[in-house]
Amino acid sequence: MPSTPLSRRSFLALSAMLTWAFTTRASTSIPVGLELYSVRETLKKDPEAALRAVAQMGYEGVEFYAPYFDWTEPQTKQIRKLLDDLGMRCFSTHNDESYLRPQSIDRARDMNLILGSKYVVLASAGQKTSLTEWRSVADTLNSAAEKLKPAGLKAGYHNHQLEFTPIEGQRPIEILAKQTKPSVMLQLDVGTCLEAGSDPAAWIRSSPGRIRSIHCKDWSPDAGKGYTVLFGEGAADWKNIFAAAEGAGGVEYYLVEQEGSRFSELETARRCLQAFREKHGG
Repeated sequence: MPSTPLSRRSFLALSAMLTWAFTTRASTSIPVGLELYSVRETLKKDPEAALRAVAQMGYEGVEFYAPYFDWTEPQTKQIRKLLDDLGMRCFSTHNDESYLRPQSIDRARDMNLILGSKYVVLASAGQKTSLTEWRSVADTLNSAAEKLKPAGLKAGYHNHQLEFTPIEGQRPIEILAKQTKPSVMLQLDVGTCLEAGSDPAAWIRSSPGRIRSIHCKDWSPDAGKGYTVLFGEGAADWKNIFAAAEGAGGVEYYLVEQEGSRFSELETARRCLQAFREKHGG
């Protein structure tokens, strides 16, 4: 029987899935990457130098944030080659809501396939003031999940404080969990969950299999500190969070994220990774 040639898109999808499968099987521990918003100014000045520095620190992967969407295809391929050369993966990308809409999602899909990503994550739903609006966000995520599925990609959602702040007696994050497909990842941002007064570990345990990625960002209630504390210096109970994530949560990878600290961006990223390894092990 004659073979049917693979289309470019099918080849990219197959390549992305095989790469992820091989990496997952070959690794005996959960990888840790860096959300590149942590080094945003460095990344703007020289993306390749930033990625080389992050790899040298020992990060196993990265998550690109929204500006990646404006790259040309050749730029995206160049970044993928660099990641391959450095032995790093693009675990996921952060995306504006418009990127998941019908007019843009094909481009988001193709860019993520080139990068070797698995999850196309909605970074924020913006200001929503009613449960009806949050149900609409769930609909957007479900539609995106269906569109991405044939390419082997999955949709995800990243929370801020609003999702853990009750509206009409219910937290919006619960609406998203209940009304999105099980394939939609609920990427937990630990710091914002804490600031909103919720318990990250309890949320993970209440959402089995959905918390497949975690933003390891600490937060302190002390005046003037907030998100400027390094990983491990804030209020997060990381031992309990890790136990929940690797038990019920179904975590596939961790991401260090930092909004800014008393150190430079790169030094902050280095210190956070060191502290992560001390607390988590590996």
